[in-house]
Amino acid sequence: MPLAKRLELLKPTAVNSILQEVRHLQADGQSPVSLMRGAPDLPTPEHIITAAQQALAEGRTGYPDNRGEHRLREAVAGAILRNGGPEYSSGEEILVTSGATLGLYAALGAVLDPDDEVLVPEPVYDAYLSAIVQLGGRPIPVPATLTNGRFHWDPRQVEAACSARTRAMLVNSPWNPTGTVLGEDEWTGLMDLATRQDLYVISDEIYESICYDGHRHRTPAALSDDARSRTIIVNSLSKTYAMTGWRVGFCAAPPEVISAMYLVLQQSSRGPATFVQDAAAAALEGPQDCVTEMTATYAARRDQVLDALSGIPAINVLTPEGGFFAMVDARELNRTSNDIRRSLLTDHGVVVMHGGAYGDSAEGTLRVSFASGGDNLNRGLQRLADGLKEIGSQSP
Repeated sequence: MPLAKRLELLKPTAVNSILQEVRHLQADGQSPVSLMRGAPDLPTPEHIITAAQQALAEGRTGYPDNRGEHRLREAVAGAILRNGGPEYSSGEEILVTSGATLGLYAALGAVLDPDDEVLVPEPVYDAYLSAIVQLGGRPIPVPATLTNGRFHWDPRQVEAACSARTRAMLVNSPWNPTGTVLGEDEWTGLMDLATRQDLYVISDEIYESICYDGHRHRTPAALSDDARSRTIIVNSLSKTYAMTGWRVGFCAAPPEVISAMYLVLQQSSRGPATFVQDAAAAALEGPQDCVTEMTATYAARRDQVLDALSGIPAINVLTPEGGFFAMVDARELNRTSNDIRRSLLTDHGVVVMHGGAYGDSAEGTLRVSFASGGDNLNRGLQRLADGLKEIGSQSP
C-alpha cells in the first residue's frame, strides 16, 4: 500500500542519521564517545523530583487541563516576568505543551497557510525546516555572517529575503548551533524589521538561562508593545532544569494566537502528565540556585573545550556566548565538514555534528556539545584533539 506523498518532503534529522551510524559501530563492538547531542547529564534537581513523587502519591494521574494546569500556567507567567519579560495572563496567554518541539509545531500551525514563508537564520537547527515543510510552509534560510569569531544575523539581509508570502521569522537565542546570544540592539533591528514587514516572530528560548561572560537573554517580547503583540515565545524546562525526558514546555503569546495554537495542539496532544506539570510548577516557583549552579558547570565545561582544542593547527574554536555547543572552525583543513565528521567517528571514535547539516554558511565547521561532562567529556575531547591534529597533518 502506498504511503503519503508528503513524506517525500521530509528527511531524518542530522542527529538521528548520525545516531544510526553510531549504532552500527556499536553493533561491531566499537564504543564511540559522543560530543554531539544537547542532552544534559546533570540530574534533575531533587526538589523537582520530590514534587513529582508527592503529586503521584496524591493521585495526580488523571487527564490534565488540555491548555495546561492552572498552577503551572501561573508559574510560567511568573517566571517570564521574573526573567525580564512582559506580563502575561495565565488564563489567556499561556499554553503548556509536551516539550518545545510541539510548541513550535503549534505556533507554526497557527500562523502558516500553504506556501507561506518562514525566515530562519542559517546556520539553522535542521529540525525547524521539516516542521515548516510538513505544515505546507516554505523555510527561507538567510545566511548569517561569521565575523570576529561570532555569527551575526544582519537585519538588512533578512529584510532583503522578504517577499509577499513571508509570514514569520523563527529565531533561537541563545542560538543553536552557533552559541551566539542576540543582544538588545540585534533584537531591536529584527523586531523593527518584523514591524515593517508585519511578521510574527517565533522566539525559541529553550537555552535562555545558559549564558556566559555577562551575556544575558532577553525575550524580544519585552522590547515594546508592538514586539509583544507579534512575538510567540516557545520554551521548555528541558535545558534549564535538566528535564529533557519529562517533556514539558510552554508558550506565551497574545490571546488570539494562543487560542489558535490551542486549536492546533488539541488535535494531537492532551499535554504533559498532571504530576509532571506539578513538578514543572515546583521548578519554576522554587529556588533557582540549581539553575545558577548548572550554568556554572556548563561554563567550566565550555572553558575545558576551549582549552583542549586551542593551539591545534588550522583549527579555531568560536567562544560560545550561551548554550552548550561550541562551533569549531575547521575550514582551513579544506575538507567538507561531513568528511571530517566521518573520519573523527570511524578513525578516532568520537561523535560530533558537521556544520554542513545546518546550511552552507556553516560548511567547514563542527558542532561540539559539552552538555555531558566528566569522563565522557575528557575522553571525547582527547580523541577529538588527536583526530583533528591527524586530519590536519594529512591535509594539503
